[in-house]
Amino acid sequence: MFIKQFKYSTDNLGYFVYSTSQGVAIDAGAVEDVLAFAQKKNIQIKYVTNTHSHYDHMPGNEALLNKTDAQFIDCTKIKSDQTISLDNEVLEVLYTPGHTEDSVTFKVNDFLVTGDTLFNGTIGNCFSGDMNGFFNSLKRLISLPKGIKVYGGHDYVIESIQIAKTIEEDNPYFDEYIKKYNPQLVVSTLDDELKVNPYIRFNADTMINKLKEKNKPTDTEFARFNSMMETY
Repeated sequence: MFIKQFKYSTDNLGYFVYSTSQGVAIDAGAVEDVLAFAQKKNIQIKYVTNTHSHYDHMPGNEALLNKTDAQFIDCTKIKSDQTISLDNEVLEVLYTPGHTEDSVTFKVNDFLVTGDTLFNGTIGNCFSGDMNGFFNSLKRLISLPKGIKVYGGHDYVIESIQIAKTIEEDNPYFDEYIKKYNPQLVVSTLDDELKVNPYIRFNADTMINKLKEKNKPTDTEFARFNSMMETY
C-alpha cells in the first residue's frame, strides 16, 4: 500500500492512502490536489474519512464526496478497531482516543497516519481530558516496530524540536533529526521519535531524572507521562 501527503492551510497535513486501483482520502483538505493525484494515478477514491473530528481536518470532506462516488467513514462512530479494504489489501483503523474522544490512527505494515495523536517531534493536546486513555493510545503506538513511519496531522517539527531542546538540552539526536526534516514530505520513523520526542520518552533515564529533580511522580509509566504533560 502507498501514501501521498498533501499540505494545506498553514501547516495541516492530509493524506491519500491507496492500493493498485482504490484509495482513501484522510483529512484531505487539499481537495483539488487529491483529485488530480488520484486521476493521474487512475485510482478510485473509494472512501473519505478523518483522523478525528476537529474542523481543520475536515474541510475537504464535503467537496470530495460531492465530486466523487466515495463513501464517508465517520470517525466519530469508530469506537473500536476496524479495517478498510482497498483492492486486496487491508488498512487497519486503530482506535486511539486521547487528543479527542474520536481520534483514530490508520496503519499498514510500514506506516501510520496518526493525526493529532502523535506528531513528528511532539504529541497533541489532551482535549478529551482522558489522560489515561491518551497514555494507553500512545503506549500502543510506540510499541509498534521501530522502523514504522509516522505521518502526523500537522507540520510542527521546527517548533517542536526547539521546545524539546529546552526540556532535554543534552539530547544528542536533535541535530540528526532536523537534518532529516523535509518540509515537502514530513515524516519520521518511530525510532526517530523515541530518540527526540520528549512526551513519549517517559521511560528514558534522562527524562526520569529531570522529573525527579522537579519532585514529580515517577513511580509508574503513567505517572511519568502525566508528570511530563503537567510540567512541560
